[in-house]
Amino acid sequence: MMGCYKSIYTTTQIRNFTGIGDKHHTCSRWKGYPIFNFILLAIDTSDSALEAAKVAGEMARAVQATNLQILIAQETVPTYTGESNLQNTLNHQQDKSQEILQRAEEAVGKVPAVIDSELVEGQITETILNVAKTRQSDLIIMGAQGLGRLAGALLGINGQRIVSEAPCPVLIVR
Repeated sequence: MMGCYKSIYTTTQIRNFTGIGDKHHTCSRWKGYPIFNFILLAIDTSDSALEAAKVAGEMARAVQATNLQILIAQETVPTYTGESNLQNTLNHQQDKSQEILQRAEEAVGKVPAVIDSELVEGQITETILNVAKTRQSDLIIMGAQGLGRLAGALLGINGQRIVSEAPCPVLIVR
């Protein structure tokens, strides 16, 4: 039997969930409610993040989720670069984040859920875990490969940390 939290599911397993009364889940929290009501989609600029966005859209439609949070987590820009470089970097990150967000929303498609999106600066693993905990996410969806530091986070010890410390199941899409 799979635990209610701390579980990793394949895309096929997720698509086969019936939701209410599913034999894999006996948590009282889910009796009479959609199995994944609040979905957190953590994205970056990678192709696997766009695949994760597609899966998040499919999941939100399949389980009739009410909330889909799109999170773009990025490292804080160091202040030692100087004021002019700092401002240029921040402007570039903002533009790139808007582009990523638009692509992710297109990949998600039309869903019954309210879609909220946010850009959060900080250590990526900590940011994902904190947002999942504070927003009381029912499921975290993220890509298996990323660019830059998120690649290491998802494939190394930090990725294992997200899976082991997340307050909900984690679906890693490749």
